[in-house]
Amino acid sequence: MTPRIRLPRSLAGRLFAVQIVLVTAVVAGCAALAYLSDRAEAKETARRQVTATATAVAASPAVGAAALAPDPSGALQAYAERVRRDTGVDFVTIMSPGGVRWTHPDPARIGERFLGHTAPALEGRTFSETYTGTLGPSVRAVAPVRDAGSGQVVALVSAGITVDAISAQVRRQVVVLLAVALAVLAVGGAGTYALGARLRRHTHGMNAAELGRMHDYHEAALHAVREGLLLLDGQRRLALANDAGRELLGLPAGAVGRHVTALGLPDGLTEVLLAPGPRVDEVHLTAERIVVVNTSPVSSGERRGTVVTLRDHTELLALSGELDSVRGFAEALRSQAHEAANRLHAVVSLIELGRAAEAVEFATAELELAQALTDRVVAAVAEPVLAALLLGKAAWANEHGVVLELTDDTRVDDGLLPPGLPARDLVTILGNLVDNAVEAATGSGAHHAGRVTVTVRTDAAAGELLLRVGDNGPGIAPEAVAEVFRRGWSTKEPPPGATPGPYGRGLGLALVRQAARRHGGTVGVGSSPWGGAEFTVRLPLRAAAGAAREEVGA
Repeated sequence: MTPRIRLPRSLAGRLFAVQIVLVTAVVAGCAALAYLSDRAEAKETARRQVTATATAVAASPAVGAAALAPDPSGALQAYAERVRRDTGVDFVTIMSPGGVRWTHPDPARIGERFLGHTAPALEGRTFSETYTGTLGPSVRAVAPVRDAGSGQVVALVSAGITVDAISAQVRRQVVVLLAVALAVLAVGGAGTYALGARLRRHTHGMNAAELGRMHDYHEAALHAVREGLLLLDGQRRLALANDAGRELLGLPAGAVGRHVTALGLPDGLTEVLLAPGPRVDEVHLTAERIVVVNTSPVSSGERRGTVVTLRDHTELLALSGELDSVRGFAEALRSQAHEAANRLHAVVSLIELGRAAEAVEFATAELELAQALTDRVVAAVAEPVLAALLLGKAAWANEHGVVLELTDDTRVDDGLLPPGLPARDLVTILGNLVDNAVEAATGSGAHHAGRVTVTVRTDAAAGELLLRVGDNGPGIAPEAVAEVFRRGWSTKEPPPGATPGPYGRGLGLALVRQAARRHGGTVGVGSSPWGGAEFTVRLPLRAAAGAAREEVGA
């Protein structure tokens, strides 16, 4: 049974085997063509050499004169041998027109008839042929010797080189050719092996089928994974981006191949992608999302690129904000319950002291104050989430010694807010603005009471929802107006020894701008009538057209 030839398993091994076969075939073919070409060239060179020799001897006047002498052989033998040695041919034979030899390398052959054709030469033409004579097969030329006076053919000259001599010359050339061919084959094999070894390292010894399966798995995993994945090459160009990565960063269709600086990303995120070292769980804001970025350089002696993973924390942070609001509501309810218990104790004590009238007056005043705030909010704001937020923030502000009041033009009728404007984003916008305003009013000093005004109204004619929050705090310096919405900007210093949260400080206003831009709205900052800061947010009640705008210094 004939053993079956087993091909190498890996792709690199198979390519190496195929390349070796191709190189061997090419070198062998070139060697065969070179051999045939050299053999034909050697015969042609021999033909030209013997033709030139025979023609030169036949044209010599001494040969013509000797041919008419009584003893042509004695006069021409030494001359013919000298010419043979000088020209490198194997024989120079001078003969009579009848073909009787007058000269020959073997003197014993003188006087015998010449073996070969002479008819064309007798007609006055020089010709060449390959013929087997006394020295074996040879390439020979025959030229006529003419009488100087009459022009008659008086002798013939034949010069030749044996086929064995030509073959010996070809063999010497073949040896050199084979040496060159083997050197080329060795160099080609070494180069092919080096390329195969490099390919084997890059493909990790896998064959074509395994590489195909890996590619299919790679494509499926890229489209299936919910985390964003970017691959940057060594020149910081985008080499790959999966579906989630394109969506999180809002990358255009032709983003692959562009430099990081040409992707239109925020400056902070661009700096992270350009950074040489790894980055771990850094939070950055894009136009519409909050992403957590991790980068890991890929290197093996030299920088090959960077792997970037992106996680969407927009929903998580929104839920965290809602949880903070719920905690605020709970804290406000706790404070109200604590204050209600204190007031109840005061009422009970007044009754025990027999001061019933004062007890009724005290309880009625407290109920009227709380009910007035509730009635004011409920009557002006029909949106339940906004109403609950304002009531909770009012109680929280009161606990911090700040009065939160609604302006007279606050009005949100039921059914005016579109479904595309979720209450979660309204809580993000208004909650962060109120929190900043209360903190600013609280830190404004003890020489006057903190004050925060809130305006929430819908303008059906303008087709927009207006949210305005002002305070009587220190305000914002003119040189900082352009930076207030940048992530990380804050006028508050963290307390000594405090551990920063996962998102750091200065994120609230950045979230406000992001939520407004997501719905095609605008955000402006200016001065309130009491000298503090006043933020104005306008959100379209109809579908937003075009990109969001920012109004800084409104």
